[in-house]
Amino acid sequence: MDQGHRVWSLLTKESKKILISGVEGVEYLRDHCMYTAIFGFFSFVWFGWAQENPRSSWRIYLGIASGVSILVSMLGVYLSVTNWHSPSALSDSNAFRQYLIFFYAEFIVAAAGSFLLIKKKWSRFIAPWIAFVVGVHFFGLKHVFEDSSLYILAILLITVSIIALFVSPKLKVAYSAITGIGAGTVLFAFSILGLLRYGMLQL
Repeated sequence: MDQGHRVWSLLTKESKKILISGVEGVEYLRDHCMYTAIFGFFSFVWFGWAQENPRSSWRIYLGIASGVSILVSMLGVYLSVTNWHSPSALSDSNAFRQYLIFFYAEFIVAAAGSFLLIKKKWSRFIAPWIAFVVGVHFFGLKHVFEDSSLYILAILLITVSIIALFVSPKLKVAYSAITGIGAGTVLFAFSILGLLRYGMLQL
């Protein structure tokens, strides 16, 4: 253990950034805690949405996934509260303003699209649509949080939304089932990534 700490102390600041996450904003400790809290919570939400009409044999696994996700989210909330005064990308007023713009834009576009889908009696496509919009908005948040991994998150969520359109009919399940499982899994992985980054910053 002591040797590991010595090796870590010898690394340059830039090398530590690469090891931790390969992003510019790795020093934003509170943001990594918030990743765990927020991504964990929305993982819980997506796994719950997947319960709409999956195969019956999937329900127990979706329930377990939901339970684990909310526990991870609660841990993230605890870490966020205890590290609330730690550095955050949103401490910068310009970054916070951009964050609000992307957040409200995402909400408005997702809501408007969902309304149109309901009006056209295509409500079965709402889950893929929401996942698509959420994915796109992470492209913008990359610049807010200075975190290149959000590009990967964006691509994965968009991919899930597209795959669901083809896989769901073949498996004869609701579009929300495949979308929920895919999006829930991706967001859970990123909630764990936030936890790992937090842990590495403690070394």
